[in-house]
Amino acid sequence: MDRAELAAWLRLTLTPGVGNGSARKLLGAFGLPQTVFEQSASALAQVVNSTQVSALRSTPPELEALLTTTWTWLQQDDPQGIRRRIVALGDSNYPQALLNLEDPPLLLYLLGIAEFGKKSTVALVNQAQEATNNIAPYTIDPGQSLAVVGSRNPTPQGAVNAHRFAKAMAQAGLTIVSGLALGVDGAAHTGALEGGDTQAGGLTVAVVGTGLDRVYPKAHRDLAHRIALHGLLVSEYPLGTPPLTANFPKRNRLIAGLSNGTLVVEAALKSGSLITARLTSEQGKEVFAIPGSIHAAQSRGCHALIKQGAKLVESAQDILEELRWPSNVLSLSNSIAASALPTSTAGYFDAHALLLESLGYDPVGLDALQARCGLDAADLQAQLMGLELDGLVARLPGGLFQRLTKP
Repeated sequence: MDRAELAAWLRLTLTPGVGNGSARKLLGAFGLPQTVFEQSASALAQVVNSTQVSALRSTPPELEALLTTTWTWLQQDDPQGIRRRIVALGDSNYPQALLNLEDPPLLLYLLGIAEFGKKSTVALVNQAQEATNNIAPYTIDPGQSLAVVGSRNPTPQGAVNAHRFAKAMAQAGLTIVSGLALGVDGAAHTGALEGGDTQAGGLTVAVVGTGLDRVYPKAHRDLAHRIALHGLLVSEYPLGTPPLTANFPKRNRLIAGLSNGTLVVEAALKSGSLITARLTSEQGKEVFAIPGSIHAAQSRGCHALIKQGAKLVESAQDILEELRWPSNVLSLSNSIAASALPTSTAGYFDAHALLLESLGYDPVGLDALQARCGLDAADLQAQLMGLELDGLVARLPGGLFQRLTKP
């Protein structure tokens, strides 16, 4: 895409009153954006209304500044091989899966080492071996991707589950798609990065609600950089776009569109994750949900999804079997389970069996826990401290404790 073509695309997206739907009608009638802006008012009036015609005949005042910023961004070189590009609707590199959406973006801003396409694992390996400068243009196939979404404020166990499931999926060769938000999204991206092997296809994609020259939340700046090094950051929003509330529910359609299914780890009843799940279902794809405590607000969204037909999952194997994804999942699951066991001392669980059984897996207060196990206060506090240090118990707000399974 040269500068003149980019200018025309940006002008089309900036024209007030001309949304994606009207823009697609114009493109369908006249072809490329440059041709749209060459049309007479009478020709344009055959496609859009008079207000839109007037807007199309005027150049948006912010165009030149945005064009300069965007062109400069595109020209930046990165010694680590992170590439910046923009893919327009109709381009051969535009992800075909998004064309099935009711409202596909006109432009996609991409930052990372990967491209969208459809290639086998063998092709990916060969492509990596043939790449120059050790930088491979890895290919992401939405048909081999899984969205992992959930609460921005998950329980400790929810964060562990997101990390563990994403890591297992990445180890199996699936690309993990999420939204870079705090909580479940961040845990899923991190798990994918730990379990993924770019040469085998295990990548991660972050679909964000800001311009790609910004990172939101700021706490995920380092994570965003790691994703760019091992996958892709995607946005439909121009550079400089701040984190506007309305943009995040809208980007969920892209998360669903770029995946072959969606796993909801934890979600309240009014969570944006349920929007992603609904869009996934409407696209004819599978929705998975991890059940949780009946006392936890973060579990109610998942339970509602299960009641509506989402597949209840307890392990990575459940998802891979449903997706008919070939993998030695049994050994994979066993290795994950084995890694969850503390290795400090023999007989660890024997020494803490009473307390662990009393904890269960629901959050519990200190007084209730003491009543269950019968330990004196000093011994109970000492054991809880040890379990907490070993990562088997989390201390929650309000003086509650919860048993964990380690990733």
